[in-house]
Amino acid sequence: MHAGLPFIVVTIAVALVFDFLNGFHDAANSIATIVSTRVLKPHWAVVWAAFFNFIAFLFFGLNVAGMIGTGLIDPAIVNEQMIFAALIGAILWNIFTWYVGLPSSSSHALIGGLLGAAIAKAGFAPLKMAGIAKVLLAIIISPLLGMAMGLLFMFIIARVFFTATPYKIDVWFRKLQFISAALISLGHGGNDAQKTMGIIAILLYSAHMLGDKFYVPLWVIISCNFVIALGTFFGGWRIVKTMGMKITKLKPVSGFCAETASAFTLFLATFMGIPVSTTHTITGAIVGVGSLNRASAVRWGIAKDIVWAWILTIPAAGCVAAGVWWLITLVIR
Repeated sequence: MHAGLPFIVVTIAVALVFDFLNGFHDAANSIATIVSTRVLKPHWAVVWAAFFNFIAFLFFGLNVAGMIGTGLIDPAIVNEQMIFAALIGAILWNIFTWYVGLPSSSSHALIGGLLGAAIAKAGFAPLKMAGIAKVLLAIIISPLLGMAMGLLFMFIIARVFFTATPYKIDVWFRKLQFISAALISLGHGGNDAQKTMGIIAILLYSAHMLGDKFYVPLWVIISCNFVIALGTFFGGWRIVKTMGMKITKLKPVSGFCAETASAFTLFLATFMGIPVSTTHTITGAIVGVGSLNRASAVRWGIAKDIVWAWILTIPAAGCVAAGVWWLITLVIR
């Protein structure tokens, strides 16, 4: 059941709205540390992050887009209504968590929406459990890896700069934070923009607009990176406050370690074609660098609320997407 070209155009527009909200919602992941350490003022921080979001397509392959497009559900069951429902489920959950100031995962909201819409349409048979297992495993591993890398970087720097004065360390790492902020913005643009690329590409493929072979057209690649950068530029200030100030107090050196640890995790996942959450990796890294001094440096109550948002994201977005799909089928027959 295909709704025709106008509905495809509308669905692509909705996908780009999701992409914008992804950048808007996840701006905190790229700029919270560099803002909270006062290395950059917020308006310059979003410009810096948005630029590296946009050019990320020059540095990474399209493995994540391929996973989203063909690795989670059978492409044969995909149609415009299903993709539309998946996107609406993800968008509504993103708006809700942004409003309450919780850094949930836009990535997993989209994956939850896609799975929920697929189950509503065809049951559990079209699900590709191997791909889904990778995503679920990454939910656990990515924040833990971010935490471990953050701890490791902080430990190495503490040993290497043991004799340096606090003033010198502060001066050096204020400069180095420009690099680490650029790296995490590259990682965010590289992994997150590809999720929208995969959604648009599978939409076009299912509508027989790409021929016999699934691929991501160049215009889709550039559009998705541009729009996510635009979303980052406008920022999500409620979540900046949570990420940069409420979890733990950051200094330039700890901000550098958190950003570098998160960027390392994102780069690794993107090269492996695994759609991970930038939110998960940077939160884990912030907790890691904060807990090196003492466990009480981390506000575990805030971290607990964030983890609950992670747990709820996939099923919540999936339920909304399923409801939207059922509504659409009543209207378009």
